[in-house]
Amino acid sequence: MESTAELNELRTEKTVYELFRWSVILKGVISLGEVVVGLALLAIPKDTIVVLVQGAGTWLSTHADSAIAGHVVTELTKFGSGTAVFVAIYLLSRGLIKCLLIYALLRNILWAYPASLTVLGLFVIYQIYEILTLGSVFVIAITLFDLVVMYFIWREWRIVLKRPAV
Repeated sequence: MESTAELNELRTEKTVYELFRWSVILKGVISLGEVVVGLALLAIPKDTIVVLVQGAGTWLSTHADSAIAGHVVTELTKFGSGTAVFVAIYLLSRGLIKCLLIYALLRNILWAYPASLTVLGLFVIYQIYEILTLGSVFVIAITLFDLVVMYFIWREWRIVLKRPAV
């Protein structure tokens, strides 16, 4: 019969696994969204994107009275055709890399744990640079979520390493 300590450890491992799994699945959905948006930005003519983005900024500036809306309007006014290409390539590459890593994590492939931590860590470093230079609320939220996901990846990796090889 298992001791109380062993049962508690098993419960903790199960909880960590569920939190790991759901945070990684959510990260995967977000990553697929990045791929879709990246492809759309490459497929839609750049002038159309600029007009749509700036139109959204104009609508927000006249219809929304919040600090976040003001920040979004400021970000949208900086958007140009060169920005569209950069954002498309950035989102597409970021999304594809993370989709591959998330697939490997969900399949419990051991190399994916340290690779995911490294890649997300590099993205977090870049995002911190963006936060310091642009102060984007969206980047702050993404960075905080990435840090939570990284924590659960690290915790699950530690648990997986402790398990005996089958």
